[in-house]
Amino acid sequence: MATWSNLNLQDSASPLMEQLAFFHDHTLLIIIMITMLVGYLMATLFSNKFTNRLLLEGQTIEIIWTILPAITLVFIALPSLRLLYLLDEISDPSITMKSIGHQWYWSYEYSDFFNVEFDSYMTPYHEMPKNGFRLLDVDNRIVLPMLSQIRILVTATDVLHSWTVPSLGVKIDATPGRLNQTSFFMNRPGLFYGQCSEICGANHSFMPITIESIPSNMFINLIKNMNN
Repeated sequence: MATWSNLNLQDSASPLMEQLAFFHDHTLLIIIMITMLVGYLMATLFSNKFTNRLLLEGQTIEIIWTILPAITLVFIALPSLRLLYLLDEISDPSITMKSIGHQWYWSYEYSDFFNVEFDSYMTPYHEMPKNGFRLLDVDNRIVLPMLSQIRILVTATDVLHSWTVPSLGVKIDATPGRLNQTSFFMNRPGLFYGQCSEICGANHSFMPITIESIPSNMFINLIKNMNN
């Protein structure tokens, strides 16, 4: 989760988020190089004494400043397109979970198991444990196995919501009357926090998401206890 004075991206907990962080760094480096070049050229314009009142064209420099930006855009576009296709790819999921957005809480269903569904509300401040996180903790966490491909189906019952967990690289809209899907893969255990990132009404700020990643054998035992 994000912490105080953290200007970087959150630590990734999935391969997709790692790729997103790499693409961010790659693009940021290109932006810094362009900024330094343009800044240097602007600085030299203030100090040089070069004048040529008969200059009408410069085909060589025009070719250069047309081709170089095009090559730069290719270096940004190719990794971006690769990443877009990776984000949409859903390959042989182990578990399917359904998330339903309401004003202003989430409902979850484990579609592969019988009668496993629950609502998830934000924990009120006066009920929060000492080590809890204000506006991020919930009364019923999503519990999922690590090192497993998870598919999530997202919809809403009233207005637009958006199911977003930054450390997993997941952001998908919850639209009434429409079922969207995406997938993610958690490569380590832990607690991963997210929030609704679509302005959905007065209590939009109070729709947190908490995912607890646990080993597969513990998850199987948990599901058995839920069904009993």
